[in-house]
Amino acid sequence: MLKENDLLKLKKLHERFAELEVKLADPEIASDQGQYQKLAKEFADLNPTIEFYRAYMRTVKHVAELKDILKAKQDKDFVELARMELPELEGNLDALTSNLVEALNPPDAADQRDVIIEIRAGTGGLEASIFANDLYRMYSKYADLKGWKLELMSIAYSEAEGVKEVVFSLSGKDAAKRLKWESGAHRVQRVPKTEASGRIHTSAATVAVLFEPQEVDLVIIPTDLKIDVYRSSGPGGQSVNTTDSAVRITHLPTGTVVACQDERSQIKNRAKAMRILRARILDKMQSDISAKAAQERKSQVGSGDRSEKIRTYNFPDRRITDHRIGFTTHQLEKVLDGDLDELTDALVMAEHEAKENL
Repeated sequence: MLKENDLLKLKKLHERFAELEVKLADPEIASDQGQYQKLAKEFADLNPTIEFYRAYMRTVKHVAELKDILKAKQDKDFVELARMELPELEGNLDALTSNLVEALNPPDAADQRDVIIEIRAGTGGLEASIFANDLYRMYSKYADLKGWKLELMSIAYSEAEGVKEVVFSLSGKDAAKRLKWESGAHRVQRVPKTEASGRIHTSAATVAVLFEPQEVDLVIIPTDLKIDVYRSSGPGGQSVNTTDSAVRITHLPTGTVVACQDERSQIKNRAKAMRILRARILDKMQSDISAKAAQERKSQVGSGDRSEKIRTYNFPDRRITDHRIGFTTHQLEKVLDGDLDELTDALVMAEHEAKENL
């Protein structure tokens, strides 16, 4: 069933729809093509929602009538028919409710963007780099489950199967919607493999989720860039390529620096570095101009600030806690194996409720 606020919104839309019907039938308005086309478009845009709303109201009335029949225990045949018809009508009501909620809350265009995710080892030394790699594996498996495309853009390994930093892009339906709240400090509490005494350590890794800019979002002047090329190096500093394929790009006005060396082709490394650079610059610009909005969001579901502790992965208790919304699950193994839906569903719901309360 729809909430009272949603019903009030739909009632006002229905009144507007009726008003548009009258105006479009007015010969005086019809003679003004500019005004007529504007009103006709508004009418056409509202029409699907109004059709759902009218069907919803009819179904609500019909369900109430059938429930009255069942309560009154009238003629046996009527009661049996009501009992048979009610489940189907209630199913229709659920479907209509979902359609109307979606119509009243259209998806944010930014939620359909591709994203670039950066994971960096934080405090905790070697254990932090191992945890950073665990997070990369978690997001990679989640992408597989969702059918998203993952492209590794840059990675710097540490010892013992860890990573100092990894950058990758994700593209696919709802990737941004489900992962945009991952930005922040992720903390792990567990006994490291290297800990002989069995003592629990706390380590951390930071995650940054950046929206990939479109051309219209950001224009970078070529003269603002300093581009250096050099030979790729592997662990220990040894050269892994005989040509200058690695690329470092510096955006002079902001001091933003990006380096890529994973591809053997300088052109490919340059293209990847530019994508990361554009995403970082846009993220900084948006952060600077939306400080007030971020503060309001923080009071609801957390700001997503990189330095903010957003989540703790506690291995002894098999518990994951998202501190921003007070959500806890004991499905730690499933989550680290890529099943993040329980967490992301809770964050999406919290965001929806926060918007309703603004």
